[in-house]
Amino acid sequence: MTDLVVVRKEGLYCVPGQFYIDPWRPVDHAVITHAHADHARVGHGHYLSAKAGVGVLRSRLGEINIDGLEYGETISRNGTKISLHPAGHVLGSAQVRIEYRGQVWVASGDYKIEPDRTCAAFEPVRCDTFITESTFGLPIYRWSPQQEIFDGINAWWRKNAAEGRSSVLFCYAFGKAQRILSGLDAEIGPIVCHGAAQALTEVYRASGVALPATVMVSDISDRSELKKAIVIAPPSAAGTPWIKRFGDYSDAFASGWMQLRGARRRRGVDRGFVLSDHADWPGLMSAISATGAQRVIVTHGSVATMVRWLQQVGLDAGAFDTEYGDDADEKNDAATIPLQTGDAATGSDHA
Repeated sequence: MTDLVVVRKEGLYCVPGQFYIDPWRPVDHAVITHAHADHARVGHGHYLSAKAGVGVLRSRLGEINIDGLEYGETISRNGTKISLHPAGHVLGSAQVRIEYRGQVWVASGDYKIEPDRTCAAFEPVRCDTFITESTFGLPIYRWSPQQEIFDGINAWWRKNAAEGRSSVLFCYAFGKAQRILSGLDAEIGPIVCHGAAQALTEVYRASGVALPATVMVSDISDRSELKKAIVIAPPSAAGTPWIKRFGDYSDAFASGWMQLRGARRRRGVDRGFVLSDHADWPGLMSAISATGAQRVIVTHGSVATMVRWLQQVGLDAGAFDTEYGDDADEKNDAATIPLQTGDAATGSDHA
């Protein structure tokens, strides 16, 4: 039977539906799984996304021609049925389900299994063929429950505040920042957001996501308050004049890559919190199993390992060569975060 989705130079292409999924070059019709820059790019003629993601996409891409679908709502295009289902990755993230002449394919985009207060929870979707990401597709990646991470962040912040110094937490401004905000104890002190994180946080609030009060540093007139503050900032803020205004501070980095000791050392920060918006190895395995798919196609991440493992457990597994996992903003972040040893950072920051 002919494949429903193939790789073209523009991106993943649904042949009968005549549309692309997260294309990396301009196309007429793009179905977007979520608003990270490696999946959502400017220049397409028409965009389709989950309704919950429209606001974020407009905030990042400007005025675009976009329609939003409610999760589970079905539309038809050239004989295919298209629906979007929660991926649990960031606000508005979605898996793309395509049905055509009895075949069902699902493209995951990026996803995580653990519930997140800032977006709809991942929903397993039964299908014949599952196109899955594999950012953390190695058995070494296993996440602790997020509440343990939030408790650790709050304990670190509380200790720093008691010692009279700010707590600077570097993390990706879209998705990770808002997820961390949802777990902070606002009783400890003021929460200061870098402008990049603050703007996206306002988009989350406008979508109905409850988050604690945040301020810009310019909103704080009593500078002594900064000594009790936690500062949420993208890694690109490190070493800038903006960050120096906090004086003596402790810093930390939140990412799934912090599970690797070498990555923690190279970041050169005081603390590393292992928190990712991607599924860990058990999460990837459980998600794949829940689809019931007999054929699995692996995209960005630990592709070779994932494909080999899936073949060994009896699945028809292969790979698509894509341009995902190369978020431009994250690359900039990686280029500016202080590195202690001068060698390259391990893996992508898209975590």
